Amino acid sequence: QVQLVESGGGLVQPGGSLRLSCAASGFTFSTYAMRWYRQAPGKEREWVAAISSRGGATNYASSVKGRFTISRDNAKNMVYLQMNALKPEDTALYYCNTETGIDLIPYWGQGTQVTVSS
Repeated sequence: QVQLVESGGGLVQPGGSLRLSCAASGFTFSTYAMRWYRQAPGKEREWVAAISSRGGATNYASSVKGRFTISRDNAKNMVYLQMNALKPEDTALYYCNTETGIDLIPYWGQGTQVTVSS
């Protein structure tokens, strides 16, 4: 069964950095694109970044472009989100996501909390 487990969240001051990790299992990791989403209190979940199956292509939401970097290690079944120059508006629960199979069934982790505050 597909399992996604996020880690690395925490409290950081504005301008600081965090690196989120997502450990994947239960599917052929190197076959599927991976994504990060986030959901702030009182707001809808929003897409943050995506990376292709082999890592050759990445895309970012305009709000994080130039500050966040998504990467993956297919040998370890891991995907990462390096977050630099963090802002208070980056505060949210961050989720790892993939869609697998012919029907592209979505899977989500439990999320990891990122709080940017002085």
